[in-house]
Amino acid sequence: MLTLELQFLKDDGKTATFSIDNPTLPIEETAVNAVMDTILNAGVFRTLGPNSRKKGARLVERTVTEYDLQ
Repeated sequence: MLTLELQFLKDDGKTATFSIDNPTLPIEETAVNAVMDTILNAGVFRTLGPNSRKKGARLVERTVTEYDLQ
């Protein structure tokens, strides 16, 4: 599974991460940058705080193997 993680640096110095499962590939950096700006400017997540800023973004690939244990 692929996940796009948007990372923001909060007012308290901690990192907040918002995950988007199964993003459209290829990832366009300009689009990600614009979306992160929109999130910050709209203030849609109060937990970020008014002086938060972009920290980074990353594409994470995860493999899960399940075992049927009876």
